[in-house]
Amino acid sequence: MNIVSSGVSLTVDDPAASSRFFTSHLGFREILVGENFIALGRDDAAVDLVLVERDLERWQPGQGLADVIVVFTVTSLAREYERLRSEGATISIPLRREPWGELLMQLTDPNGVTIQLVEWISPITS
Repeated sequence: MNIVSSGVSLTVDDPAASSRFFTSHLGFREILVGENFIALGRDDAAVDLVLVERDLERWQPGQGLADVIVVFTVTSLAREYERLRSEGATISIPLRREPWGELLMQLTDPNGVTIQLVEWISPITS
């Protein structure tokens, strides 16, 4: 697996308020703003942050809703998904494509830590 970047996803009640905090006080900038999330980054070695709005109706039980998610952006995610599945890794969200151009899956480690693997791809156009 080739990890090209990493980040932490934080599930919060108000992504915009958290974004204002990180951009005003800690030097982050908004990289991507979506309907229910805001991605933040910096030009130095700081980890990227993704602020996701807490929406219990959006997630099904057992499908990876966590307050903190470790995120790795990788290459060849479909191949990695098959490898991890064949190795018996605990997959909490199977491989899926989001309309904004993200291929993703989630794993859970033996201690309950949620790990999300993503690959950026072309957005779905209507």
